Parts: sequence; structure tokens; C-alpha cells
Amino acid sequence: MNKVLIPNLLFLIFMFGFSACEKEEKLEPIAESVLNLPSEPFDYTSINLPNHLTNNVLLGPGQNAAFENDNTPPDNPVSNDGATLGRVLFYDKSLSANGTISCASCHKQSHGFSDEAVLSIGFNGEKTRRHSMSLINARWYGRGRFFWDERATSLEEQVLMPFQDPVEMGLSLDELVQTVNEQSYYPELFQKAFGSSDITIDRISKALAQFVRSLVSISSKYDVGRAQVNIPVQDFPNFTPSENNGKRLFFLPVGQGGGSCIGCHSTEAFINPDNGPTNNGLDAASTDDLGVFESINNPAFLGTFKVPSLKNIALTAPYMHDGRFASLEEVVEHYSRGIQNHPNLGTALKDPNGQAVRLNFTEQQKTNLVNFLNTLTDEGIIQDEKFSDPFKKD
Repeated sequence: MNKVLIPNLLFLIFMFGFSACEKEEKLEPIAESVLNLPSEPFDYTSINLPNHLTNNVLLGPGQNAAFENDNTPPDNPVSNDGATLGRVLFYDKSLSANGTISCASCHKQSHGFSDEAVLSIGFNGEKTRRHSMSLINARWYGRGRFFWDERATSLEEQVLMPFQDPVEMGLSLDELVQTVNEQSYYPELFQKAFGSSDITIDRISKALAQFVRSLVSISSKYDVGRAQVNIPVQDFPNFTPSENNGKRLFFLPVGQGGGSCIGCHSTEAFINPDNGPTNNGLDAASTDDLGVFESINNPAFLGTFKVPSLKNIALTAPYMHDGRFASLEEVVEHYSRGIQNHPNLGTALKDPNGQAVRLNFTEQQKTNLVNFLNTLTDEGIIQDEKFSDPFKKD
């Protein structure tokens, strides 16, 4: 009897073990999880940068090639697997205190990785203090500090702060690591990105930063037209007369019939890489929100704020750090007639007497400038699947 039972028992043990192993293999591939990822990762590294981002033709202080301002640290270059992991982390709502908020909740692809709300809503229904800034072209901010008040000294530091914010996502870093560990789809992603499945804060930070740095805009109507001329103030063949006139207003200095907009939104990534934060005359004095001064205790920073890129600006309304302007028309009107004499008002916004400049644009000039700003919309970056939500829909 024993001679019969023992082989049968061994057979059952063998078959059970084989089935368990087979079952484990079936659960492992990411494609069969809650994620919708390609078998081979999307390409996040082969960005064909146009010449106007790698070679500078602009004159004036703070003007150089956007490429020269790359804030990627040597120990965290963008990789396809790293950015893929960052994409999943960016869209994962389980990484908040009650599983309702992700980074993408406040930085929506369809809205230029910003938020259509004046103030974003956190995990418990409370509102954030400031408007959600677009993440596009964050890579080209040479100063390398982030948030409106520049309290984060690097992108790697910035991406962890919303998780810890008591309004936004409400987790401690230990809780964040624990929650990531609890999701079955992360070990393989970490393995591919970093060579082991170990989940650490440093790796979470690096992967998220890689994904954000991959959000580089290169295919707007402006980029297409710019490739056909030698300097940006030449008429673009693909622009309407109104768009070309608005472009001249943007690039030319005040004394030459322009608005000197490029003085703050410098380089052809339209972000301020060298001069850092500035005051754009929203108010004559800073009271409730002191801006960068809250992070860097220097009187020169009182009432100043980080300058975001203007790429996809038509999609990122409302505008300014407090979302006070609902439209581009309101923004242009502010720069035309509404700049206030703040003590730290940016130099580009002062007249020869040191007072707030009054550009007094005509109605047609305002229309031209808005039409030009609309050419900075990059449909590619807001439609590309590699930047979209990777989680399968119910």
C-alpha cells in the first residue's frame, strides 16, 4: 500500500508545485496586471532636438540655447525603463492617503500638465495654496529649483514633496515606500529600471524626475515654423500675418516696438533659465504670498516667483501663481496696462525711469500676441501615449 501511496503523493506534490510555478509566471508580466504598457518600453531618450534648442541666436541677458540649461544630474540620466516606471508612479492614485489622488490629478496631460482649476483639490478635499504649474520643459530650467517659491533645490527633491504635503497626498516617505511595495506591479518595473526590485525613496525620486524631464516640447506650430527660418523675428512661412506680428511683439524690445516678453521667458524653450524668479507686477506690494522669499530669505526675492515655460500656455489656464487670470486675453491686458510698481519688479518690465512700463497695446496688437501664444501649443506632447495614464480603465 505504501508503495502505491508514496509515488502518488510525490506525483501530486510535483504537479502542485508545477502549477504554482506556472501560476506565478502568469502573474509576473506587467501586461497582465492593471497596467497597459507595451512589451518594449516607449522611447523617452531619443529626443530629436531642433536647432533652435541647441544653438542660440538670441541677443540680450539670459539668452542662450535651452540645451545648455539641462538640469539633469549625472547620476540620473533619463532611461526608457526609468521613465516608464516614473510614468506609472506619476499616475498611480494608490500613492495617496486614501487612494484618490495622483501626481497627474493636478498635472493633467490634456491641460499641458497643469490643472484647469484655480487651486487643485487634495486627497481630503482641501485646496492647494497655489495654482498647479505646468511641468513641460522643466528640464531646461538651468537654475534647477522648483515650485513657484523655488523651495525644492532639484527636480529629484520636488517630486517627493507632493506625497508628503498634508493637503495634496498626505503620506510620509516611509508610508510611500510601503504603499509602493504593496502594489504587485512595481517589483518588475524597479528591476528593469534599476537592476533590482528593491524599492527605495531614492529610486522613486529618480524615476519620477526622469519622467518629468522627458516632457520636452519640440513639435508645436512655432517649432515647425522656426525650422524654416534663421532667426525667430523673421516671418514664419506657416504663420498667419497676425501670428507673425504677435511674434515680433513678443521678441522685440520695448524701444523697437515690441513688448520684451522674451526678457522673462527666455531661450526658445520660453522658460527663464538664468535670471531665476522674478516679479511681474501683479501687485504693488507682497502681503499674503511672499513668493521665493519664503524659501530663500533674501529681500531681493520678496514677491518673486519662478517663471514657467510658455509651451502649451493656451492649455494651462488659469494663469499666474494664484490663477487670477482666466484667459490669455486677461494676461496680455495685464502686461499692456496693469503692471504694478512692486519694489522688486523685473527689469524687463520697467521703463527708462524705473517705473512700471505701460505698453498700451492696441486691440489688434493684443489679438496678435494671443494668436502667437497659441502657436506654442504642442499637440504631440498632449496626445502622445507614452505620457498618458498607463492604468487600464474599468
